[in-house]
Amino acid sequence: MEGLLGTVGPILLMFVLFYFLLIRPQQKRQKAVANMQSNLQKGDKVVTIGGLHGIVDAVDEGKIVIKCGDGSRLTYDKSAVREVVDSQN
Repeated sequence: MEGLLGTVGPILLMFVLFYFLLIRPQQKRQKAVANMQSNLQKGDKVVTIGGLHGIVDAVDEGKIVIKCGDGSRLTYDKSAVREVVDSQN
Protein backbone atom coordinates (compact mmCIF):
# COMPACT_ATOMS: atom_id res chain seq x y z
CA MET A 1 0.00 0.00 0.00
CA GLU A 2 2.87 2.38 0.79
CA GLY A 3 4.37 1.78 -2.66
CA LEU A 4 1.11 2.76 -4.34
CA LEU A 5 0.93 5.99 -2.34
CA GLY A 6 4.55 6.73 -3.23
CA THR A 7 3.83 6.54 -6.95
CA VAL A 8 0.33 8.05 -7.02
CA GLY A 9 1.05 10.77 -4.44
CA PRO A 10 3.29 12.99 -6.61
CA ILE A 11 0.89 12.69 -9.55
CA LEU A 12 -2.05 13.61 -7.33
CA LEU A 13 -0.10 16.55 -5.90
CA MET A 14 0.71 17.70 -9.43
CA PHE A 15 -3.00 17.69 -10.41
CA VAL A 16 -3.96 19.63 -7.27
CA LEU A 17 -1.29 22.27 -7.97
CA PHE A 18 -2.31 22.40 -11.62
CA TYR A 19 -5.93 23.04 -10.59
CA PHE A 20 -5.12 25.86 -8.15
CA LEU A 21 -2.48 27.55 -10.32
CA LEU A 22 -4.07 27.30 -13.77
CA ILE A 23 -7.65 26.05 -13.95
CA ARG A 24 -9.25 27.95 -11.05
CA PRO A 25 -7.83 31.41 -11.97
CA GLN A 26 -8.91 30.89 -15.59
CA GLN A 27 -12.46 30.06 -14.45
CA LYS A 28 -12.53 33.24 -12.33
CA ARG A 29 -11.40 35.34 -15.31
CA GLN A 30 -14.05 33.78 -17.57
CA LYS A 31 -16.73 34.48 -14.98
CA ALA A 32 -15.61 38.12 -14.61
CA VAL A 33 -15.61 38.65 -18.40
CA ALA A 34 -19.08 37.08 -18.75
CA ASN A 35 -20.35 39.31 -15.93
CA MET A 36 -18.86 42.41 -17.60
CA GLN A 37 -20.40 41.51 -20.95
CA SER A 38 -23.84 40.93 -19.46
CA ASN A 39 -23.74 44.31 -17.66
CA LEU A 40 -22.92 46.41 -20.75
CA GLN A 41 -24.96 49.61 -20.92
CA LYS A 42 -25.44 52.42 -23.38
CA GLY A 43 -22.64 54.97 -22.99
CA ASP A 44 -19.96 52.51 -21.81
CA LYS A 45 -16.57 52.98 -23.45
CA VAL A 46 -15.41 49.59 -24.67
CA VAL A 47 -12.58 47.85 -26.50
CA THR A 48 -13.34 44.81 -28.67
CA ILE A 49 -11.14 41.75 -29.05
CA GLY A 50 -10.15 43.15 -32.45
CA GLY A 51 -8.91 46.39 -30.87
CA LEU A 52 -11.81 48.67 -31.86
CA HIS A 53 -12.41 51.48 -29.36
CA GLY A 54 -15.87 52.98 -29.17
CA ILE A 55 -18.94 53.81 -27.13
CA VAL A 56 -21.91 51.46 -26.73
CA ASP A 57 -24.85 53.05 -28.55
CA ALA A 58 -27.43 50.27 -28.17
CA VAL A 59 -27.65 46.93 -26.36
CA ASP A 60 -29.70 43.97 -27.56
CA GLU A 61 -29.85 40.41 -26.22
CA GLY A 62 -26.71 39.04 -27.83
CA LYS A 63 -25.51 42.05 -29.79
CA ILE A 64 -24.38 45.61 -29.19
CA VAL A 65 -24.04 48.61 -31.46
CA ILE A 66 -20.76 50.50 -31.01
CA LYS A 67 -20.41 54.10 -32.11
CA CYS A 68 -16.92 54.80 -33.45
CA GLY A 69 -14.98 58.06 -33.47
CA ASP A 70 -16.13 59.01 -36.97
CA GLY A 71 -19.79 58.55 -36.03
CA SER A 72 -20.29 55.20 -37.75
CA ARG A 73 -22.21 52.53 -35.89
CA LEU A 74 -21.01 48.92 -35.97
CA THR A 75 -22.89 45.88 -34.70
CA TYR A 76 -20.93 43.30 -32.70
CA ASP A 77 -21.70 40.24 -30.63
CA LYS A 78 -21.47 40.95 -26.91
CA SER A 79 -18.79 38.27 -26.67
CA ALA A 80 -16.52 40.44 -28.88
CA VAL A 81 -16.12 43.01 -26.09
CA ARG A 82 -12.78 42.55 -24.33
CA GLU A 83 -13.09 45.26 -21.70
CA VAL A 84 -14.99 48.28 -20.53
CA VAL A 85 -12.62 51.25 -20.39
CA ASP A 86 -12.90 53.64 -17.47
CA SER A 87 -14.68 56.80 -18.62
CA GLN A 88 -11.87 58.94 -17.13
CA ASN A 89 -9.39 57.69 -19.80
